[in-house]
Amino acid sequence: MITRERRASARRYLMCPPEHFAVTYAINPWMAPDEPTDAARARRQWTRLRQVYLELGHDVQTIEPVPGLPDMVFAANGGTVVGGKVLGARFRYPQRAGEAGAYLDWFAGRGYREIRVPEHVHEGEGDVLFAGEVLLAGYGFRSDQAVAAELAGLFGLPVVSLRLIDPRFYHLDTALCVLDEDTAMYYPAAFDDAGRAALAARFTELIEVKDEDAEVLGLNAVSDGRHVVLPVQAATLAGQLFQRGFIPVGVDMSELLKGGGGAKCCTLELR
Repeated sequence: MITRERRASARRYLMCPPEHFAVTYAINPWMAPDEPTDAARARRQWTRLRQVYLELGHDVQTIEPVPGLPDMVFAANGGTVVGGKVLGARFRYPQRAGEAGAYLDWFAGRGYREIRVPEHVHEGEGDVLFAGEVLLAGYGFRSDQAVAAELAGLFGLPVVSLRLIDPRFYHLDTALCVLDEDTAMYYPAAFDDAGRAALAARFTELIEVKDEDAEVLGLNAVSDGRHVVLPVQAATLAGQLFQRGFIPVGVDMSELLKGGGGAKCCTLELR
């Protein structure tokens, strides 16, 4: 079932090498400090993800990882960037608080002129997805609903707030992926009734993801409008995307999944 031709557009991404990645604490249901992590394997997986972006024609910037911040690899949480403006991060948990300043320093050092520190808890693009002329903002676990007003005020775009209700899908980018302005894929059980209705009203094409794909963070994916980079383990979802005219690109992010992240968590788009 191919609905229409999909068109890719070149993107700019920010990533952070997993030099200090480890699971030393638990702030989401995926994290188990008693289980070992393989730092070398995490680096190989991250390096492959970066290479995929480059092969697809995207620009990838990197930020220097900071010792003592093992989750800094999850660059999506470093802020939200739209139109060259930046709303920085304010993390829910103290274990990640130091990341906020590191990312703000990176933006300031790269010439970004309009950078704002949020008043409310805001975990960056982990809980904010860009959908054409609308921002979708998740809340319920890691970001405050009140940050929607800050997003609207800074970026001048309407904001649709979406409440997350399943702790396994603690950030919006684990439960929803915007594929293009009119198309998204999501896990319905992660949202309340109002959220599901809002998504149905926003997108003309909405792909429902099955349990087995959601449970490997198949929705923690990155789309350029045609290619969709997603966990290789989400095989059924890859088939759904192919049927709709997208090109799925599987990557193995299983080591970084131990920290609760995948391809999208490792990727902050610089719009």
